[in-house]
Amino acid sequence: MSLETTTTPSILLVEDDQMDVMNVQRELRKHDIDVPLHLARNGREALNLLRGENGQDKITKPNVVMLDINMPRMNGLELLETLRSDPEFVGLNVFIMTTSDLEADRLKASELAVSGYIVKPLSFDKFGEGATTVDGFSLFLDLLQMKS
Repeated sequence: MSLETTTTPSILLVEDDQMDVMNVQRELRKHDIDVPLHLARNGREALNLLRGENGQDKITKPNVVMLDINMPRMNGLELLETLRSDPEFVGLNVFIMTTSDLEADRLKASELAVSGYIVKPLSFDKFGEGATTVDGFSLFLDLLQMKS
């Protein structure tokens, strides 16, 4: 068993909409959070990055995973279910981001021990406006710990 060395914090963003990717990047820059941001367009690509499969280099385990629900090939909830059943990734800090505020999605995410549930568009300026305050604030605090 080797000792884990301190690694640079990083974020894995799993999102198929380029505008949402740009929005997340803008919010991170606005708050001086300058850490590696790994991008995957769907759950399958995210697993390839996390596990180093299908010709992808394996990324260092991210501190935060920001995960869209509605994506092709493998959606966010399917990916979350896969991660929660994998001993290496069971404890990942995963935040669901979605345009949907469906109760069924929230319940499923909650059953899968999601760290937070954020209704898009993501904006750290909107705390206190709506039901995502606690979830969004929790993500914001996690991200602030990565601030350069």
